[in-house]
Amino acid sequence: MSALRNPTALLKAVLMRIPLLFRTLLFHGLNMSPVSGKQDLRTEMTVTIIRSLLDASLPVGKQQHRSMNDPGIKGPMWISKVVLPAPEETIRTAVIQTADQLKNDESQTFEIPPVVPVEAEWTGYRGGVDKNAPQLDISEEKKYQALKADAKSDMVILYIHGGALYLMDPCTHRVPVSHICKLTGARALSVRYRLAPQNPFPAALVDVLTAYLSLIHPPPGSYHEPVPANKIIISGDSAGGNLSLALLQTLLTLKKTAPTVQFHGKEVPIELPAGVALISPWCDVTRSMPSVSGNSKYDYIMPPHQPAETIYHPPPHTPDDVWPRTPPRSDMYCNASMVSHPLVSPLACPKELWQGSPPVFVTVGEEGLTDEGLLTARKIHQANVPVIVDEFEGMPHCFGLIMLGTTAGKLCFQSWARFCRDAVAGAVDPARGDVGYVTFHNFGWHSTKLIALNEIHAFSDLDIEKRLEQSRDQRIRTENRLLEEWQVKAKL
Repeated sequence: MSALRNPTALLKAVLMRIPLLFRTLLFHGLNMSPVSGKQDLRTEMTVTIIRSLLDASLPVGKQQHRSMNDPGIKGPMWISKVVLPAPEETIRTAVIQTADQLKNDESQTFEIPPVVPVEAEWTGYRGGVDKNAPQLDISEEKKYQALKADAKSDMVILYIHGGALYLMDPCTHRVPVSHICKLTGARALSVRYRLAPQNPFPAALVDVLTAYLSLIHPPPGSYHEPVPANKIIISGDSAGGNLSLALLQTLLTLKKTAPTVQFHGKEVPIELPAGVALISPWCDVTRSMPSVSGNSKYDYIMPPHQPAETIYHPPPHTPDDVWPRTPPRSDMYCNASMVSHPLVSPLACPKELWQGSPPVFVTVGEEGLTDEGLLTARKIHQANVPVIVDEFEGMPHCFGLIMLGTTAGKLCFQSWARFCRDAVAGAVDPARGDVGYVTFHNFGWHSTKLIALNEIHAFSDLDIEKRLEQSRDQRIRTENRLLEEWQVKAKL
């Protein structure tokens, strides 16, 4: 994916794939492509290139290094790098207590992470410069002051990047984050949370909770003034959408059970944000919903290869010092027993636990993660929470971020920005025509239709639960086998 942000690397990647691209062009022109009628040539070419760049066999450490290649800072954006000091262990305790309260059963276990400082980037739109303008050679604090001066709104977006919970970085998302800042007038704090597999659940959740509370209650030495919770939008794409929902569920649970927490020497209240905005959210870590396979022809994220047997086969990563872990586990993000926990797979969260949530926005394509995004949105809606959903026919995962200049990309950002503005203004009215409905954008995006969220999928909550339990049990069997093999080797 790093090649997509480096023009030279992208050109080299394209030249190496000329035969593949020619075949795609030919079949598209003859209307013989499997995606004909739902993807234009640009979209199909984009999906083809990205799919060809993804290689699950590479060592995880190498994948991480490539995905976090910093493209530099230039053009119409402000970036101010900060370090949020480590809070007291009470923040970790709050997350652990929430995870314990939301357990499906006592067999669900997880590692206790250390509490550490959290790196982040303040991001904003920089007006009046061209796309090649260099970042000014001034201090990070002065960059933040310039960023704040350019902001047209008092809104702050807490942005949580995607990357399957083990890849990418705030630097990979600077362009789309600065663009949403342009459309909303907001500042954004983009969090460099700890990545798996080195830092499994709940390390990343501790980090994003630390960042959220740091916005409202700035630690000593912070550049920013306190931000009221009702001026904050939590937003994320893919795995960042997963963490956004986990953070929201943590806040909702704490507000009901432990409404204050010790943070940098002060007892502070747990407050909810103005809203949560999700782009292609990864709501099911097990990837067990039908669209994972059913929509694969439109997406660059391929479905897991799962033979017709009762054991889970992890991706075939070449071993390195990052993965597999010692002792081994079947999933990079967490112990196998945790994959159906609500803070790991938000789709597993019972709908009543979403009660009291602020408004939620979801946008998805016709992608592998479509079902889990829609079904999670349905649960939240059925908890009497205002939910706005945009679904785009034929579009791949996170299409708005990777095809920002297309018609679909522009519509995605327009809806996203409108939600952010309305949520901060308290104007997401449940009586609005698009609240509780999916706005389905047909191919070409010249026509739309509304579909009630309650009617969006044939799966019942019981169907969801059964799928998640089946996938969890498969992973547990795999993990037990891996542990047995490891123990035998350790004795030799």
